Amino acid sequence: MHIPRRQWSRRPPPNLEPVYLTPEGIRRLEARLERLKRSLPAVIEEAARTAAYGDRSDNAEYKEAKGILRRTKGQIVNIEDQLKRVVAIPSGAGAAGSIQLGSTVKLSTGGAVKVFRILGSSETDPSRGRISYTSPLGAALVGHVVGDTVIVETPGGKQEYIVREVK
Repeated sequence: MHIPRRQWSRRPPPNLEPVYLTPEGIRRLEARLERLKRSLPAVIEEAARTAAYGDRSDNAEYKEAKGILRRTKGQIVNIEDQLKRVVAIPSGAGAAGSIQLGSTVKLSTGGAVKVFRILGSSETDPSRGRISYTSPLGAALVGHVVGDTVIVETPGGKQEYIVREVK
């Protein structure tokens, strides 16, 4: 009796979630895509050149060139997919001055004042005050207004923040 084998697809299921980026982030992503597309002919030529050396099973240069080609094509496909799902983040506060994606927030906590910009997860840099709306702090802040006290559960315990300004 023959049992048919299941065919596994190499492609992951399509990601349908939006990619939130600032207008600058969209421009950077488009510029990166253009650079990759411009470099593609040279990468293809290098793979073809190294393939001409002979036996591909023992050809380390060919394997490396082929790996670079695969990575370049994969990055192009990934960026094109992100650009299809991109949603531009508007700057500023939401309705009635509430914190939303794109807002810049001034918070006070324990005598210190901190400023954060709430962005999508691909543009975060906590050391520069750019946090994701899905991070514990970002998620807790969304929807609050000036004067609200926000309590965030962190690994070090509960942290209390007071919203001082929303731009």
